[in-house]
Amino acid sequence: MNAVAQLLENDSPDVVGPAAGPPAWDERVLDEMSTVLFASLRRSDQRLRGAEYLRGLLGAQGRRSIRNMASRLGGSATEQSLHHFVSDSTWDWAPVRRTLARHIAEQAPPFAYVVRPMVIPKTGENSVGVDRQFVSELGQLVNAQQAAGVWSATEQMSVPINWRLHLSASWLGDRARRRQASIPDDVWEQTPGDGAVEAALETASQWGLPQRPVVLDARHMDLASAIARFRAAGVPFLARINGSLQLAVTDPALQGRTPEVQQAVQIMTAARDRMRPAPLPDEGGARAGRPLQLTTKVRVRPSRAVRQVVGQGELALLGVAEARWQKPVELWLTDMTQARLPTLVRLSRLIRRADRDFRETTDRLGIRDFTGRSYAGWHRHVTLASAAHAVSMLGAPGEGATEPA
Repeated sequence: MNAVAQLLENDSPDVVGPAAGPPAWDERVLDEMSTVLFASLRRSDQRLRGAEYLRGLLGAQGRRSIRNMASRLGGSATEQSLHHFVSDSTWDWAPVRRTLARHIAEQAPPFAYVVRPMVIPKTGENSVGVDRQFVSELGQLVNAQQAAGVWSATEQMSVPINWRLHLSASWLGDRARRRQASIPDDVWEQTPGDGAVEAALETASQWGLPQRPVVLDARHMDLASAIARFRAAGVPFLARINGSLQLAVTDPALQGRTPEVQQAVQIMTAARDRMRPAPLPDEGGARAGRPLQLTTKVRVRPSRAVRQVVGQGELALLGVAEARWQKPVELWLTDMTQARLPTLVRLSRLIRRADRDFRETTDRLGIRDFTGRSYAGWHRHVTLASAAHAVSMLGAPGEGATEPA
């Protein structure tokens, strides 16, 4: 199986893997989350339905369809009420999402906000946002929904707290489809990358959360535009980049040894004698027995053409390699030029933390199982699935945190 096919299989909610029960959760954590999360809902029946939906997501077996969830909660009457609650009700998911983010920040203060794409393969064409579209992370056309999640992340746990659903021109330019899906008038066409950056900036700078950097894989984004937007908002970033990115070296230790402007991979290859071992934490939290990787950082600035978009100011290029004589396996760009190298390396690993938690918890709790046509319904479902993920994470033993130094 080639790499693209493997990724599609791993990312498909229709693939049946080894039998596994639902993630464990603590009933007290569920009760507290329900009380906090749904305080903004004015009607008591909506608050009740919200708690039931969380319980259904946590307790159902297999796909988290409303029918499967209702079968554990009360049958057909419950099915109808849950369907109405998520697809047709009037409650606003935005304040619920912000409340979730602030609650998580209190329980497990984040080290960073991680941006992670989510692909939802579909067989039909009626689910909101589904389209035959090119997915950069897969490198091919697929029939799918594309979304981006923003995760509040520590080394021990991560929780999705904000979402953007990508809508193509075939949805936004078709009045009938917009009306059927109840897509608001203020939703306009963006690239998946622009939507991801917008969600990250909203989370990091507009919700009153702790000030933390945004960590993202920007290899398939308009990097210059992203950097300009992060800088304008005053939000620090750590972005994984392609090796072909043109940069100018400003680091005194390398100036004169390299051309003024060259590719990032060439800069890091020239700096390989500066590579030093950096212990990396295990994704599960235990550091014992983890192999060392070689890392270094080089002070750089964007090429002249990019500077016209992002403005002046020095950046740092981070390289991670398996061996000094090999090309770096990862390249990262950041405006946190004064951050210590181990801190940057640990922050870069938070994407793997979010990937693991998505695979082991979020996806098992049905984040991609919504099949309705409603734009609001999709957003309500992923918000509630994110809350169910949080209940599972906060109820797990040993979620203590240690902030990167």
